[in-house]
Amino acid sequence: MKVIISAILFMFTSVVYGQSADSVSIISNEITEEEEISEVGMDEEIENFDFLYSNNGEVFNYDYVLVDNLMKEAYKHIGARYRYGSKGPNAFDCSGFTSYVFKKSNMNIGASSREQYAKNTPIKREDLQPGDLVFFTSPRSRKGVGHVGIVIDYDPIENVFTFIHASTSSGVKISKSNESNYARRYVGARRVTD
Repeated sequence: MKVIISAILFMFTSVVYGQSADSVSIISNEITEEEEISEVGMDEEIENFDFLYSNNGEVFNYDYVLVDNLMKEAYKHIGARYRYGSKGPNAFDCSGFTSYVFKKSNMNIGASSREQYAKNTPIKREDLQPGDLVFFTSPRSRKGVGHVGIVIDYDPIENVFTFIHASTSSGVKISKSNESNYARRYVGARRVTD
């Protein structure tokens, strides 16, 4: 019964508003085609954000498997205590932590934070990717490179990166670059291209 009433109402509105069932069907098809076009346009727009992950048109050879392995190894040590001069696996200083993590992937990045800064490829902050090294001045001296961590994530909109490192106060932990203790001490970043 509901079907009959719906059909009668549809025919009545079609006659009153001057639209036949065929024209309603055509309008319906046009809307579907427009929706499809709009979805394709959205996909193309999303692909245009690739510029956020390149270095002035130069695309780095980003090894997802290597970075995944680095991050897994780094996360294994969260909570390990800080001890000056320690290279792991139960305690670390900052450069001991980064060199240990990279050494597990057969990469020699240098022993000290200064050596790691000098040895690896300089990159701009806006080009940061997970697995890059970030450097800070020493908490006490505020001169030269004195601390290092490994980038976990970078937010290009906020220009903030998250990094894992061995801090003197808390051992291996995760921090953000906009924390007051690190924001004012940031020196630069390096990519390991070994």
